Amino acid sequence: MRRSKSQRPMISSRVPRLVTVAVTIALVQPLAGCFLPNDIIPAAILIPPAYRAAPRHADAALPSIVWWRGFRSKELTDLIEEALTSNFDVAAAVARIVQADANSRVTGAALLPIFDLNASATRQRASQSGGGGVISSTGVVAGSGGGRSERVAYSTSLSASYEIDFWGKNRAALRAAEQLAVASRFDREVVALTTVVSVANSYFLVLEAQDRLRIARSNLAAATRVYNLVKQRFDVGTASALDTAQQESIVATQRASIPPLEQILRQNIATLAVLIGRTPESVTIRGGSMSRMRIPPVTPGLPSDLIAQRPDIREAEAQLASANANVYSARAAFLPSIQLTGEGGYQSALLKTLLRPESAFFNIAAGLTQPLLDGFRLQGLLDFQVGRQDELLQIYRRAIVNGFADVERALIAVQQTAQRERLQRDVVSSARTAFDISETRLREGTIDLITLLNTQQTLFQAQDVLAQAQFDRLAAVVSLFQALGGGWDKPREDRPARASKRPPKR
Repeated sequence: MRRSKSQRPMISSRVPRLVTVAVTIALVQPLAGCFLPNDIIPAAILIPPAYRAAPRHADAALPSIVWWRGFRSKELTDLIEEALTSNFDVAAAVARIVQADANSRVTGAALLPIFDLNASATRQRASQSGGGGVISSTGVVAGSGGGRSERVAYSTSLSASYEIDFWGKNRAALRAAEQLAVASRFDREVVALTTVVSVANSYFLVLEAQDRLRIARSNLAAATRVYNLVKQRFDVGTASALDTAQQESIVATQRASIPPLEQILRQNIATLAVLIGRTPESVTIRGGSMSRMRIPPVTPGLPSDLIAQRPDIREAEAQLASANANVYSARAAFLPSIQLTGEGGYQSALLKTLLRPESAFFNIAAGLTQPLLDGFRLQGLLDFQVGRQDELLQIYRRAIVNGFADVERALIAVQQTAQRERLQRDVVSSARTAFDISETRLREGTIDLITLLNTQQTLFQAQDVLAQAQFDRLAAVVSLFQALGGGWDKPREDRPARASKRPPKR
């Protein structure tokens, strides 16, 4: 049976439509499996069950959210809390949060329709000496045929445009921007934690310099006392000039050790001033002694808890989630984009008739754009986003492994520095006893000066090393708090795990 002529156009019109549907399905298939979920970012990291250097059978003592108060120093607490509100780096990090939030709003605008209100009034006059006319905005030729040479047009309209996000390209771009905003908040936490650690370490350096200055001045007094004793013996002929010169050298050495310690003290006070956002002239640090500082108890808990606690790991996770969304958006750019536009309003040559029904006009349009040949620009953008995604995945893995290593190193440092301080105290105690006995026997004339010189040099050095060991222990405790991500404000069982032992899927 032969088809009628009226049926043939209907059949032929279906052919390009079927081709379009087939091409669309072919493009959607590789898009469907490329996007990773944002709630769980898998990482091929084997989470250890416990830290190797963690104390065995220790009660859980997770850091407080205000862990620096555990040192029981009001001055240190005041400095840290002032730094959290006045530090310039923290303020800059807060400004980056504002920028990231604004950028997410700008990106999200593509999901909403755009409306514009337009109003115009034009007055045109054609040249009277020329034969040609001027085409006005209404399409009327002005100044031709001997008619009116002036034309007035009034117009007001409301225009709207909207891109149908059928493939989720714009939604994915919004998710990417939102994840960057989340990352900026974790960046602020990283900066704040770094600032707190810097304030604590600088304050401990001030205390160390003060302790070492007290030791140096005490040693100078002791060396001067012995020098006076040796000089008295030299005056009566029981000591040689060499003995006097040797002891005088020790006195000069102790006196020369004071200026470098003064320098360390003043420079670290200036550092503290910068950290709290003030000039050094306006800051006064009383300080004290490291021996008065309490060591806050802390145990690291489970390694899996660290992933949900450390801000640098969470920041890397948010950046990876943003990269996943960017890959999805780059793939969706290969698909057709559908744009709807419309405009309606009034247009008239007279202002009094502008809002009459007969002056109304409107136009509505729908457009579909399918990229075909663009010099592989879209493919290059996709390859770039895939490469960026893989880079951030490796950064995320590295952040997790570094987190475990930081805690392990900090635990080792806390244990070893505590043992070193304990042993060094024994050294100082023994050296002090030896020096006291030597000084007494020198007064009695039962030992020579060489023995006294050896004992006092041993004591002076042991005391200085003890002060450095005390600082190292305090710095190790601070590094452990930093490695654990600062204070923990949630119970461990309420914090979800953020990593999986399975390798990532793409």
